[in-house]
Amino acid sequence: MNDEITIQLGLKTPDCRGGDITPSNASGNVLDQAAASLENGKTPGNTATPDIPYSAFSISEKHALVFLVALAGLFSPFSAFIYFPALQDIANDLSVSLELMNLTVTLYLVVQGIVPSLFGDMAETLGRRPVYLLAFSIYVLASVGLALQDSYPALIILRMVQSAGSSGTIALAYGVIGDIAAPYERAGYVGAAHVGFNSAPSLGPVLGGVLADKLGWKWIFRFLAILSGVCLTVMFICFPETARTLVENGSAAATGINRTLISVLWNRRKDDDSVLTQPKFRFPNPIRSLRLVFHKATSLVLFSNAIFYMKYSCVQASLSPLLIEVYGLNELQVGLAYLAFGIACAAASYAVGMITDRDYRKTASSLGFAIDKVKGDDLAKFPIEKARLRSIWYYIVISSASTLGYGWTLEVMTPLAVPLVFQFLISLTVTGIFNVCNTLIVDLHPDAPATASASVSIIRCSVAAIGVSVLQILFDSIGIGWTFTIIASLCLGTIPGLLIVRRRGWDWRKHKAAATTELKEEK
Repeated sequence: MNDEITIQLGLKTPDCRGGDITPSNASGNVLDQAAASLENGKTPGNTATPDIPYSAFSISEKHALVFLVALAGLFSPFSAFIYFPALQDIANDLSVSLELMNLTVTLYLVVQGIVPSLFGDMAETLGRRPVYLLAFSIYVLASVGLALQDSYPALIILRMVQSAGSSGTIALAYGVIGDIAAPYERAGYVGAAHVGFNSAPSLGPVLGGVLADKLGWKWIFRFLAILSGVCLTVMFICFPETARTLVENGSAAATGINRTLISVLWNRRKDDDSVLTQPKFRFPNPIRSLRLVFHKATSLVLFSNAIFYMKYSCVQASLSPLLIEVYGLNELQVGLAYLAFGIACAAASYAVGMITDRDYRKTASSLGFAIDKVKGDDLAKFPIEKARLRSIWYYIVISSASTLGYGWTLEVMTPLAVPLVFQFLISLTVTGIFNVCNTLIVDLHPDAPATASASVSIIRCSVAAIGVSVLQILFDSIGIGWTFTIIASLCLGTIPGLLIVRRRGWDWRKHKAAATTELKEEK
């Protein structure tokens, strides 16, 4: 296979073809045999089948794809964080209160929770590539509008449209990673993508503070319009289709808009024999994502993840006004204060992914399970819940304690370095929690990873929107310290639910697979 990444992304002409191996492919008998083997001290590996690789993309291609989805996924949090240092300036220029400006943050989160369910469902039928192009087109237009507007109604509407364009990129990123990465390596790729997502807390506020202080707050949106336009162009030229329903493991040829511009220009004649299926438009159905909320294990993971995302959002949304009020910092200084959170998130992302993959290997080794690095493991035969949740308890305890310390150091006005240290610890640990939960959600729904990831956005953004909307009310009524004490308690409260998932999750999956098999046999 050609080693030039650019050419590889545009011209896929591999000689293999493969299908997705999912838990739904396993029969009830196989699951019973797997359970019986585990009771005897062994877990079977994968059965002897032709060595069709899980993904036809090479290592260099996978790295390039993860870089592109990390870059694309950066825009959703980046657009939020670059905005925070300018909240007071925008409020003054538009003659509105800070409470009304906080409403723009809340509505941004609400849209961020709803739209991924639409984009995620579209990505399962139309493919990842066309939905990425649609999302960025919406985002570019909204950013241009925000750079030109001068009224609060226009600001609030266009921020919602901007959120709609950017919010689907993270769910799409998890879909792409699920397409190209086998379970044993998946967390590492998720961690690498998180480097892009999690660099926003440091880059966004610093750039936002500099732009607002030196050029005016409208330059924030001009900068976003330019940057997103560049990203849209790159995606249009060389981002390939990865959806397994359309191109299998990457070996089948894409058609129409699912083809990259490079492949169209380089190879004008496509091989019709290599085309697996034509994408068909179906009106997106957000209910598909909402249904996952009613899966027992999925719902517990979703709500646990949402509690920590709510804490993450509350800390970041309140940091700018609190530092201005408590320590008298200006916009640029506030932007620099976000560095502690962002640097820790970005630095921890890759390391946490490696730790989560190590937990997978350790769990497999303890059960005598043979990891298949070619075809990918059949997770119907493996307790993925035990593997993924192996180390999350350390993250939860440290994160909760750091949240408590963060709130009370701001309450008693300690030196600025003290709350920033706690903020650093919060960022390290929430990164681990997000990695574990998001990877596990994709593992539990390998046949529709983008839809599953969209359900993450629905729940976490809904919970975060509630938290941010009442944050100032709680500050005014019970104080900063007690507000973050409540948040820390909610974080600790996620432990029982995740323990249940770790102990019972595999049994639930086996029972569901058996019930599905019986229902099919009856029909």
